[in-house]
Amino acid sequence: MTESSLGNTDQITWILSALAATIDDRANGDPEISYTASLLQAGPLKCAKKLAEEGAELALAIAAQDEQAVADEAGDVLYHLLVALRSRSVSLNAVADALASRQGLSGLAEKAARK
Repeated sequence: MTESSLGNTDQITWILSALAATIDDRANGDPEISYTASLLQAGPLKCAKKLAEEGAELALAIAAQDEQAVADEAGDVLYHLLVALRSRSVSLNAVADALASRQGLSGLAEKAARK
């Protein structure tokens, strides 16, 4: 078990906000020049496949690569997660509400309650 914390959230809060705005701005763009637009125009299934692919790459980085590789892959996962959410019209506020509803609950108890 590691003793280091996840650190301050100011920078990640700012960059996720900027990333979400960029995704929104590019959502209806030209898929020939915008990777984001091309993913969104391909639909939720394509977005989900990319998210799964990036998630697998992150898992492998966590298991066997250095911290920079983990951070890089985590960034890819966050980008593809936001694109996938946008593809399904799920807002970040909806995600925040879901997380807030679980705040203070034991992860094990919360998981057992979903069964």
